[in-house]
Amino acid sequence: MRSIFVLLLVLGLFKYAFAEEGFCSAPSESKSKPLYWKVDNPTLSPIHLQDLPGFTRSVYKSNHALVSPESHVYGPLPDWIDTSGAYLISPEMGSHFVMYLAKLKEKSKSGLPLPGVERFIFVLQGAVTLTNAAGVSQLLKVDSYAYFPPNFEHSIECDTPATIVVFERRYSPLPNHIPEPLVGSTDKQPLLETPGEIFELRKLIPTSLAYDFNIHIMDFQPGEFLNVKEVHYNQHGLLLLEGQGIYRLGDSWYPVQAGDVIWMAPFVPQWYAALGKTRTRYLIYKDANRSPL
Repeated sequence: MRSIFVLLLVLGLFKYAFAEEGFCSAPSESKSKPLYWKVDNPTLSPIHLQDLPGFTRSVYKSNHALVSPESHVYGPLPDWIDTSGAYLISPEMGSHFVMYLAKLKEKSKSGLPLPGVERFIFVLQGAVTLTNAAGVSQLLKVDSYAYFPPNFEHSIECDTPATIVVFERRYSPLPNHIPEPLVGSTDKQPLLETPGEIFELRKLIPTSLAYDFNIHIMDFQPGEFLNVKEVHYNQHGLLLLEGQGIYRLGDSWYPVQAGDVIWMAPFVPQWYAALGKTRTRYLIYKDANRSPL
């Protein structure tokens, strides 16, 4: 009964928030906003929960977690300059990777990952400049990304505030396979076939054996859903970039929206359906190309 009550309460809050902001009735407004602006300005935002002391949509269980924006806790990132970070997924919950949001201020600068750790970044707001050990720089804007192999010297800087999502994990090497640094943007990646499914899929990292994980961008139109109710050994770390819907994790069903983060442990049943009048887009981490043994 309690879970049904909480679900009804959250759905009521979504309905209230949508009515307040005209989320579904004013598509022209969303077109005038920057891409992924709702990650930091969700429809059901922390301000809507101020009159509900102690309430959060965040959930942590042994095989999955939902971390909603009102639960994000920011603090200084180790070895970064003028940057606040919120660790949203980490090995303490059972993952083999970390996922965090980094908010860079004017003149911020990144630190390096630990030895043997690879890094992937995706720009959510603003722009950042990447510089390698040779002094070669490249500007990354919203919807752009970069992959850095382990022990690859680099810096991430910005002249104006920016927000990025960062994935890091200890690299699992294979003989004769060496990953290369990458820079790209979502719109430059081809749509891939998804047999038996109707969502649109792009992969941001090559599928070759040198890389031990991938980052997928998945798009669902309103009313579309996953056909396969997935159960597999891979872990996931997901950031909802746009839209809203229902995510099944194990035996629980969660209303989710842009700005929400989800961790999925191996073999947890998982399924998604997109709701509302705008597309859902999410970014999702998946380990790959390595035996589970």
